[in-house]
Amino acid sequence: MFYLFWRSINAEDTVSGELWAFICGSIVAIVHFYFGRLIDPGGFGFHRWLSGAIDIVSLPVVLPLIISFIIFKAGLFKGTANIVNFSLVWLVPGTIIKAISWSSLNDPLLLVVVPILWAAIAVGVPFFIAIIQDSRSYVIVLAILAILIIPLAAASSYWALYTHRSLLGVLFFLAATAPMLVYVTKLYLQSQEH
Repeated sequence: MFYLFWRSINAEDTVSGELWAFICGSIVAIVHFYFGRLIDPGGFGFHRWLSGAIDIVSLPVVLPLIISFIIFKAGLFKGTANIVNFSLVWLVPGTIIKAISWSSLNDPLLLVVVPILWAAIAVGVPFFIAIIQDSRSYVIVLAILAILIIPLAAASSYWALYTHRSLLGVLFFLAATAPMLVYVTKLYLQSQEH
């Protein structure tokens, strides 16, 4: 649903690579489903955070961001390069599989918060990549830090909420989602002007 909303405020004539994104996302989702977690979550400490970062929150979104960035920089697809579209389409098969497997747990953290954090990473990181392309050196350093902070804050939000550190979880959640909210608001206002 977020992908459809994103396309409605960020319409482009030709967006390339979305079919490949769906195919690759499907392959990765099926492989992850059959092989399970890469990291044993353990209890509530560092292993739980690391498992959340790698298996649940950050890596599933960072992987298509990296792959799409490489593909578009190499010029393998013709048309408009949109890293956000590519990443969101990549996430669709994984989201469907996760929703089915997580629905039996009735855990709002997995069913509501994690998909929001996925969208926050998929939209927030490219937002700062765009800033890097049009900025001076000191802004570039801040943008690079923000690119690193978004996935870390998302994983930390998941971990803190899972371990019932609600205030900390909300603070990390706001840090992870703020760039997405700014970017979406900016695009929405621009789309209303046209």
